[in-house]
Amino acid sequence: MGDMTNSDFYSKNQRNESSHGGEFGCTMEELRSLMELRGTEAVVKIKETYGDTEAICRRLKTSPVEGLPGTAPDLEKRKQIFGQNFIPPKKPKTFMQLVWEALQDVTLIILEIAAIISLGLSFYHPPGESNEGCATAQGGAEDEGEAEAGWIEGAAILLSVICVVLVTAFNDWSKEKQFRGLQSRIEQEQKFTVVRAGQVVQIPVAEIVVGDIAQVKYGDLLPADGLFIQGNDLKIDESSLTGESDQVRKSVDKDPMLLSGTHVMEGSGRMVVTAVGVNSQTGIIFTLLGAGGEEEEKKDKKGVKKGDGLQLPAADGAAAPNAADSANASLVNGKMQDGNVDSSQSKAKQQDGAAAMEMQPLKSAEGGDADDKKKANMHKKEKSVLQGKLTKLAVQIGKAGLVMSAITVIILVLYFTVDTFVVNKKPWLPECTPVYVQYFVKFFIIGVTVLVVAVPEGLPLAVTISLAYSVKKMMKDNNLVRHLDACETMGNATAICSDKTGTLTTNRMTVVQAYVGDVHYKEIPEPSSINAKTMELLVNAIAINSAYTTKILPPEKEGALPRQVGNKTECGLLGFVLDLKQDYEPVRTQVPEEKLYKVYTFNSVRKSMSTVIKLPDESFRMYSKGASEIVLKKCCKILTGAGEPRVFRPRDRDEMVKKVIEPMACDGLRTICVAYRDFPSSPEPDWDNENDILNDLTCICVVGIEDPVRPEVPEAIRKCQRAGITVRMVTGDNINTARAIAIKCGIIHPGEDFLCLEGKEFNRRIRNEKGEIEQERIDKIWPKLRVLARSSPTDKHTLVKGIIDSTHTEQRQVVAVTGDGTNDGPALKKADVGFAMGIAGTDVAKEASDIILTDDNFSSIVKAVMWGRNVYDSISKFLQFQLTVNVVAVIVAFTGACITQDSPLKAVQMLWVNLIMDTFASLALATEPPTETLLLRKPYGRNKPLISRTMMKNILGHAVYQLTLIFTLLFVGEKMFQIDSGRNAPLHSPPSEHYTIIFNTFVMMQLFNEINARKIHGERNVFDGIFRNPIFCTIVLGTFAIQIVIVQFGGKPFSCSPLQLDQWMWCIFIGLGELVWGQVIATIPTSRLKFLKEAGRLTQKEEIPEEELNEDVEEIDHAERELRRGQILWFRGLNRIQTQIEVVNTFKSGASFQGALRRQSSVTSQSQDVANLSSPSRVSLSNALSSPTSLPPAAAGHPRREGVP
Repeated sequence: MGDMTNSDFYSKNQRNESSHGGEFGCTMEELRSLMELRGTEAVVKIKETYGDTEAICRRLKTSPVEGLPGTAPDLEKRKQIFGQNFIPPKKPKTFMQLVWEALQDVTLIILEIAAIISLGLSFYHPPGESNEGCATAQGGAEDEGEAEAGWIEGAAILLSVICVVLVTAFNDWSKEKQFRGLQSRIEQEQKFTVVRAGQVVQIPVAEIVVGDIAQVKYGDLLPADGLFIQGNDLKIDESSLTGESDQVRKSVDKDPMLLSGTHVMEGSGRMVVTAVGVNSQTGIIFTLLGAGGEEEEKKDKKGVKKGDGLQLPAADGAAAPNAADSANASLVNGKMQDGNVDSSQSKAKQQDGAAAMEMQPLKSAEGGDADDKKKANMHKKEKSVLQGKLTKLAVQIGKAGLVMSAITVIILVLYFTVDTFVVNKKPWLPECTPVYVQYFVKFFIIGVTVLVVAVPEGLPLAVTISLAYSVKKMMKDNNLVRHLDACETMGNATAICSDKTGTLTTNRMTVVQAYVGDVHYKEIPEPSSINAKTMELLVNAIAINSAYTTKILPPEKEGALPRQVGNKTECGLLGFVLDLKQDYEPVRTQVPEEKLYKVYTFNSVRKSMSTVIKLPDESFRMYSKGASEIVLKKCCKILTGAGEPRVFRPRDRDEMVKKVIEPMACDGLRTICVAYRDFPSSPEPDWDNENDILNDLTCICVVGIEDPVRPEVPEAIRKCQRAGITVRMVTGDNINTARAIAIKCGIIHPGEDFLCLEGKEFNRRIRNEKGEIEQERIDKIWPKLRVLARSSPTDKHTLVKGIIDSTHTEQRQVVAVTGDGTNDGPALKKADVGFAMGIAGTDVAKEASDIILTDDNFSSIVKAVMWGRNVYDSISKFLQFQLTVNVVAVIVAFTGACITQDSPLKAVQMLWVNLIMDTFASLALATEPPTETLLLRKPYGRNKPLISRTMMKNILGHAVYQLTLIFTLLFVGEKMFQIDSGRNAPLHSPPSEHYTIIFNTFVMMQLFNEINARKIHGERNVFDGIFRNPIFCTIVLGTFAIQIVIVQFGGKPFSCSPLQLDQWMWCIFIGLGELVWGQVIATIPTSRLKFLKEAGRLTQKEEIPEEELNEDVEEIDHAERELRRGQILWFRGLNRIQTQIEVVNTFKSGASFQGALRRQSSVTSQSQDVANLSSPSRVSLSNALSSPTSLPPAAAGHPRREGVP
């Protein structure tokens, strides 16, 4: 099923329809066209065609109250007729495709060509072969047998190229597989509440079928299209589909259309599902985008897309995705830039297409001029910090390698021609031409190998492996990473803004104090001590005025605590009812949800919830509950011990605040006030005038709810502070509660100079007289701010943005934010890393986040920091090792070639070194597990160079040691070992022991240096914790074993001749010297070596003037070229965004689905233009913000943000 492309999917569904249409009262087509209408049009259409929503339910054979019967055959039938609720993903690339992509690598292609030429020449024996006079410059003629073996070198090069390609392809493939696994895991986690057979159950989103009755509540992301049946105060944010940011109020008689992919911002209700999967609004958009290029390929071939019976001529742009691909292919070394992983990555971001589409609705209808503007924005995506540093470094190294290899080839060719034709005055004989060509090919191959060794293609591989490995392991530490680069950004975090409830605390609310009937009880009162009237009011007020989905269920295991389901604060209150030996279930049965007259749901503005019911005598009663300081302000009476209301004046209120509420808050309790008010039956009050309704209340009681701090949090916060990360608490609770909890957690310590502010005060301080926010005012506050209480979501966003934009400190702050509510979305998006709560979090929060904490626990964030720092260190370790190899290999090949006309390290040997040093070492060093010591240093920050002075010292120090020994062996080795010299050997001569020793020593030194590379901060003990990393040990031992095989049995292909035991001993001994030398280097104080430059730093503002941007793109593409491997991972397909914006426009302009499809062809042609820009260039934040055409500032701030609502 998953492999079906969408068009098959459609046509299959359509065929089913014609046959089954009669089974239900409406077909899929009818429902789909109904869902395309909005507002009043839809209401009219429903009235005309069906009567009302109840009638639609009947036609779909479902009951608005009981839901579907939920029997398997019925569900199956619905799936067959109306489709399943999932959008078939794009087919993954096959292994062969990945192999083909790996073959596109320029250096490999050059090598292949050289090897093939070499092969061809070795089989060609011209008559002049026997001619002594051709090239005696190299000394002695060859044996006949040796000439036969000339093909071996070419074949060996081809073989090693195949090895490299297979390893690369396999890496890409497993990476892709991991992503898909991660993706499906995220999708399976998403559950939704539906009513089946009268029972409220949670089912995976994919299981929802047409006709299901779904319960929607605040914070949900709607998984399918449906019609609103009943509910209170439901407000939806439809910006993901329409681009309109205003919340849309839904009601049965005005606008009953609920669309998939939209967010519930307020209220609750029920809907009957009318369209799922590819037929839902989001599904249609995804189909338009073709969830990949398959549609277009089909159109290419047929020119008609059958499923829709709709003529689509293969317009000029029909082949665009393929054209775009080919454009990309040439872009980065032929590594498909918009590659596979990309789709799964952007899928994660786009489960509802929202994120990608919010990129600002285009101003003009056709989007002509806006398009050009957008192209200017396209480059403004900032890379993640590490990516940026690595690109820069790789480009620098690549350039150096290119220069070196070119010089090598030129010197070899010149030396040969001068020596042969000038010094020895040989004439160029036609029959000698093949021999000369063979020499030139050999020189060319040497040059290419120098280049191959110089370009660190292991770098992107190391990043990929390290990140993929970390992500996999972070799953075990309860971090579900949605965006790979978040993992590495976390290592640089300098500030964490955390919620209080559920993250720092256990989110198990229990009432521990109460003020009822003029008495303040320090623990739960005896039921007998409370007046019966008061008791009845209290139980009703709590049972009715709370979401009916909130319940307390018996514990799962013996001796465990009862399970709290739903809103935790309400659970605490219900628990209080049970502690008073009362029961809330009978009250709810008596007043079912349908009978509630009016509900004012809780939102961040009201900070209270109220429910109105009709009493038997036709009069109304409203129950209210909420934050005590807010509700008490609206109370004018209070119940006495006798259960009678008495007057409650502002003076009494102030006294109560002092005597009851503040002491409760200082114990770290949340105070909730429960109240009620009676209304006459006539005249009926104007329920929409909230201010009058929510007033003149009678207070029943005030309770103090405790939410204990999680036991592991204080320790985790101490670790953060030691690691140089400031933890700030942002909460909606009152300031005394917040301060008490902050002290318990260790966020603030008594006697320190810190700030605890309330939202109001915070706003007063950061705004100027005109009420605008000023950055310099925020800069005065945030460094000392530790607790922000009674804060609104906007305050949270303002604070995060203020800290990120601040230039107050020399390093830009990297901010992580935790959030669980829908209203935290903007802050989560703005932050560098957004953590959403896996258990308590709403879908909207998860959608905006980068990492989901599956156990909602703050200490998991500390683990994420540890892993993030570990990624950074792993890359540095690999770099330190890789660069030592590169420096040495390049210099050896270069000088060797210049002095002896032949590289001491042969092409095949270089490829083997390149393979172990790049691929295996990246595996070995990138999978080091993190240690607690990582948390003892301060964060690196944005402009700390990748290669520190210490690392530079290690690289150069080890290079000196290795070069000294290799050159010693090269020039006096034959005397030391009493063997024949291998220098100046003729073409195709047998491999010499001399050069084999050099090769072997070189590899041994690398192996032992790999152990040195495990430490990058100049630690002495390099073996520390080596056995905790089995991969490392395996790779080192494995490489050693293969090396023995190559040397002893490699023979001609590897240019090796078997060595004796004593020669082996010497090689290993010289290798061991690396460890000793490492200790010597560690003794040299880095501070003395001022002359060492650091490399790979990102300067603060790498600005590119606006007009140069376009010319610059070209150059940057060259820059990216060297970086082909792990790249697919990073770049989102920008062309995809463009298409999406087009589609959004289409929906806005009210054009129907077909119209949108027609426009698709014009869109695809535009996506070709974007294809050339699909590698983000290095433009820093400051530039993106200063330029006139840039994204909305919020969107420019971070590489992954596709725009912030």
